[in-house]
This record gives sequence, C-alpha cells and structure tokens, in this order.
Amino acid sequence: MLDGLPRPRRRSRPTTIGAPVAETLPVARVCVDLPPAHLDRTFEYLVPATMADTAVPGTRVKVRFGGQDVNGYVLERVEEADHDGALTPLRKVVSAEPVLSAEIARLARAVADRWAGTLADVVRLAVPARHARVEAEVPAIAERPAGPTSSATAWAPYRGGPAFLSHLTARGAPRAVWSALPGPASDRWPDAIAQAVAACVLGGRGALVVVPDARDIDRVLRSLADVGIPLWVPGGGGGAVRLAADDGPALRYRSFLAALRGHADVVVGTRASAFAPVRDLGLAVVWDDGDPLHAEPRAPYPHVREVLALRSELESCALLVAGHGRSVEAQALVESGWAREVAADRATTRHRAPRVQALTSVELAREGPAAAARLPAPAWRTVRDKLADGPVLVQVPRAGYLPAVACGRCRASARCGECHGPLGLTSATSVPTCGWCGRLATDWRCTECGAAALRSVRVGSERTAEELGRAFPGVPVRVSGARAAGGVLASVKDEPSVVVSTPGAEPVAPGGYAAALLLDASVSTAGAALRTGEDALRRWFTAASLVRSAPDGGVVLLVGDAEERATQAFVRWDPAGYASRELAERTELALPPTVRIASVTGPRDAVDALVARLDVPQLEVLGPVPVEAREQSLEPEVRALARVPRAQGAALARSLAASLAVRSARREGGTVRVQLDPADLG
Repeated sequence: MLDGLPRPRRRSRPTTIGAPVAETLPVARVCVDLPPAHLDRTFEYLVPATMADTAVPGTRVKVRFGGQDVNGYVLERVEEADHDGALTPLRKVVSAEPVLSAEIARLARAVADRWAGTLADVVRLAVPARHARVEAEVPAIAERPAGPTSSATAWAPYRGGPAFLSHLTARGAPRAVWSALPGPASDRWPDAIAQAVAACVLGGRGALVVVPDARDIDRVLRSLADVGIPLWVPGGGGGAVRLAADDGPALRYRSFLAALRGHADVVVGTRASAFAPVRDLGLAVVWDDGDPLHAEPRAPYPHVREVLALRSELESCALLVAGHGRSVEAQALVESGWAREVAADRATTRHRAPRVQALTSVELAREGPAAAARLPAPAWRTVRDKLADGPVLVQVPRAGYLPAVACGRCRASARCGECHGPLGLTSATSVPTCGWCGRLATDWRCTECGAAALRSVRVGSERTAEELGRAFPGVPVRVSGARAAGGVLASVKDEPSVVVSTPGAEPVAPGGYAAALLLDASVSTAGAALRTGEDALRRWFTAASLVRSAPDGGVVLLVGDAEERATQAFVRWDPAGYASRELAERTELALPPTVRIASVTGPRDAVDALVARLDVPQLEVLGPVPVEAREQSLEPEVRALARVPRAQGAALARSLAASLAVRSARREGGTVRVQLDPADLG
C-alpha cells in the first residue's frame, strides 16, 4: 500500500453470539417498513440457521430496529456484509411465501426513484396485506383448460390493430396507443382487449389489464370468458383473476397468490393491480388512462400509465394505452416515437360513431328566449322522438340536487357562516347544507344584501331527473351515480326510459342508447385547471360511445357553450387531433408532459427550506404562493412549483428525495407534501 492511503477493509464471514448462522448466504438485505425518507435504503441482518430455508428473497420478516420490532421484506441474500460492525439477526419469518418477487421489487424501486418516494411506500401499494388462512390454502392444481380462441375481429377496423396482435402471439413487445371506437355488442372495447389478451396467452405469456373501476373489471372478465379465458377458481389452472381493493382482504389476497404462484395467467384489476406479480408478463393494458382513478392518492402518488410504461421497459413486455379519448401524455408517447398509434380511418370513424351535434347559443339563436332553457326545444324533441326506439342517456356534470346555490336577490354565492364553504340543497324542501363542514344553515342570510331567498347555480342529477320526469310523464326515469339512491347502475334494459347519470357512472345498454343528451357543457369546461378541456372531452366520448352508430340512428346532443376547441373535437370525433394541439401548446408554454414539475406544499418556512436544497441544472422555481385552506384553524400553507426540462426529470426526483431525506434526518417542523407530475396545477 502507498503511504497515506487507507487499508482496504477485509470482509469477514459474519457471525453472531449464541446462535448458529446460516451456512450459505448468511446476510439478508431487508427493506424495512419505515416512513422516514432518510431511512430509504436496505439494512443488513444475519440469517439464523433456523431460518436459512424460510428467509428467502421476497418473504415477510420481523426485524429489530430502533428498539422495536418492525416489518420488512428480504430483498436478497449475500455471503458478505457491507456493514463494518456487528449485525443483528432476523427476529422472525412472518411467512415463507415470497410475496415480493424480484421483478416487482425492481419495479417498486424504479417507481420510488421516479416520484421521489421511498421503497417502503411503494411496496405498501404493491403487496396486499397478508391473510394467513388464505395463504395456507394450497389446492391441488387441476389440468389447465383448453387455450383461448384466436380472433382479431374487433381489431380489423384499426390501422395497425391486426399487426399488434400478431406481435403479441409471436412473443413480441410492441407498445401502442389505441383510440377505441363505439361498436356493436361483439366489437366494443372489452372485446378488443380480451382478444389482445388471448393473443398474448396463446403466445405462452401472461397479461395484466388495469381499468378504472369494478364495473369495468366485470365487463373485461365477461369478454375474456367469451374468448376462452374463464374466471380462475381455487384448484384450477389458468384463467383470469380480479384484483380490486373493494373485494375484501381474503378475496384480494387469494387472487394475488394465484397470480404469484402462476395458477392464473391473467390479472384484471384496478389501480393497485399495476404491481400484480404476473408470471412471464407479456402484455400490460391500461384502459382510459385519463381517468383520475388511475392516479394514486397516497405517496409517492404514481400514475398507472407511467407505472406500466416503466414495467414495459423493465420486463420487456408489450404495452397498450387505450381509451375512447386520448390523454396528452399518451399523445406524447406517440409523437416521441416511444409508442405507435392504433386508430381507425375517417370513413370507419364516421360509420361507427353516432351523429354528434352541438347546441350552443349560436345554434339556438332562432329559439329566442327559450334558448336559455336548460333543456332547449331541439333537445326536448330529440328525447321525445328517440324514446320510441329505446333508452335515452342524459349526462349531468354534478351529482345531488342543487350542489350550489346563490342569493336570490343579488346572486352572490351562498356561503357557510362557519367555514365559508359553499351551500347546497339535497332536496326541494331541505335546509341549505355546507359542502365542506356539513353544518345546516337554518337561518342563512346573504352577507351582501341581507336577503334570505336562494336560487340555483348548479343543478345536480337528482334535480335533473325530477325535471325530466315532469317533462316526459309516464316514462321511467332512472338515476345512476355514487350518491344516487340506487348507486351506480351496471346496465339498463333496451326499452324506453330516461337514464340520468353523472360522468363515469353511465350504465351500459346492450343494444346501445337511442340518443344521449350531455347537459351543462359550459360547466364541464369551466375552470382554470390544466386538464379541464381534456377531462371534459374524455367524459363526453365515454358517454357517446354507449350510443348507437349514426347509420343506426344514434344521436348525441351537447347542450351549452362549452370551450370551442373541445366542442369541435367532439363533433368531429377527433381525440388524437385535440391531444396533439394541446401537446403543441404545452410544449410552447413549458407545461407537462413536456416538462417535469414538482409541487411542494406546506408551511412557508418548511417549503422554503426544502426547495433551497434542490440542486438541478435548469431548475426554475415558481412561487411559493398561498394555498386556500378549507378550515380556518389550519396553519396557512403555500405551494412552490419546481420545473425542469424533461431530460432533467430524473435529476429533479433525486434532488427532491435527497432534500426530503435531509428534512427527515433533521426533523424539521411542519408537514410538507411533495408531488411530482401533479394532476392539477390550478
């Protein structure tokens, strides 16, 4: 050795006093389930000889940390430790089931790094809670049923559709963005996804389908059964499992283990299923990627589309980003060349889509004063005429009765006297109720003019159903929505009726709706949020896709003065064109997804300290600016935006993670929320 240089550390085989150590791979590197950001690393523990066969990578363990027993996962076993001092032995192997596979552990680490989170937070999203009784069920696996049928009929109308399926069958890894069209019962989007999954399974690989809600899970599972991929049952081999948090811990864990053990080939689920341990994953599908349900509300706030894109690269599997609309992020994947577009030509689009008409103030000028009616005469006539052909769908942006009211004299917004939240009515005879704190405003008076009368500002689905019931006496009126008395309806019969629904709760009519009425279009595109127009267009396309085609008499009426660009894209049925123009504008204005933005929200001192530690090339900090709090008692908060070019996105995530680690280690005060790529910048 040269003078002045430290001697290399000699690694020795670790031992512990009082108990023998595993003869091979005696050191376990563990992900400890601890929230502090400065502890986001692996910790080394000795593997006692009694646990040598059970403490395998992926298993749940108990370890001693900070004077208490905490949960963790074994990530790997090695011969030598990197730690210089003595190692503590594992306390207990909770279960010998390796629930955290190497592929999912690698994906979880990539997700944590991309969104400046911790591995423990992501693993908590990826692995469901243990259910010991279900884990003990090890049924004998029956012989696998016959393979799925090979069919591509639903993909034939799309440019690149049959080629996409051919690549899947040949074990390829194509990446595509698909704009789905309405169609008859055998050619709707669940049927097309089922055919793509069948092509992947025929190639000998597994598939994963992530949809927004449980109704979509059921639709996909029914279509999978039609192509020869039945619902998996305990003891069976092959088939598909549903993976949704709403199913309860036992059923969810049973489905998780079926996929982990290779008993099921296909997983269909909601947001958390993006991390499902599918054996030999060949295809990952996200349906309606613009739906806000795909954005995880818990730290580190990953989005399903981006998680599956990372998974596509890490596991070399195919990716299908699909929807009736087109998100700007999906369009960016196409224009960057990372994914290919699968879409129909204009002639096919005109044949498959319903006829869309916008009833704006210009089109209704001839109606005179009646043009201001919420249900103008042309819309009323369309509903009356189409009811003879089948059900009519009416989409309303707001749930409830009157979700917002104002002073009947001066029209000032009616606000709660306690928290200043908006007041609303739940029925025609109810007392005004605060939408924030829930207090009843029994003696409300306007603070501007002193009047006590109220007028409607926003009309909800319940009030709309009441109005339509009076307008069409004798016609059944049904309401579908999370807050409706009957909940969200899955389907309605092909018979004359009016179905009032909030966005995302539209039930399916087997033969298609005869017409659809999209009310209050101006409300849908009002607001300053970045995605307001995109979200409105996506909701309109979703509702219109349930209507019969134009050759079959299907009509969709958009009522109201909505934003012009979104209205024109809807009339032309051109989701890709709208997304492309939005992407071009965001590129010019340096807005996501062409840049990466981090939102930092919390007390001013805490936000300033965290942002001051960021060290990223080309970093631009906007703010901080005050954030309105709903409760007066809350500490005033501010929000700062850290913006960098797309190429510096990984550096921004690393710098944020390092700053959060310093904040955690120093125990700096206040609660700070850091979110990369936030859905709302308004």
